[in-house]
Amino acid sequence: MIIYNVTVNVEDSILEEWKAWMINAHIKDVLETGLFSGYTFSQVMVDEEVGTTYSIQYFTPDMESFQLYEQLYAPKLRQETAKKYGQKIVAFRTLLKIIDSK
Repeated sequence: MIIYNVTVNVEDSILEEWKAWMINAHIKDVLETGLFSGYTFSQVMVDEEVGTTYSIQYFTPDMESFQLYEQLYAPKLRQETAKKYGQKIVAFRTLLKIIDSK
């Protein structure tokens, strides 16, 4: 299994609006691609000088599914996010491969 982790720092001025949009729109759009089996949405527990940081982890069975998402869906979803929130959020993405879990 592959975890697609998106870490996002959000300006406090849009925090509640952004969280609601993530839960009610964006995460649903990602899951509706059919390439992810689930997700977690977590707050990163660190003190930030600016904003609040969150981690959204999407679960996909293999790299082929993730690559398909990157090719077919990610550009449009990222563009929509940038148009809506611009410089008020900063995101970076990582991939994790699960080696062992219980």
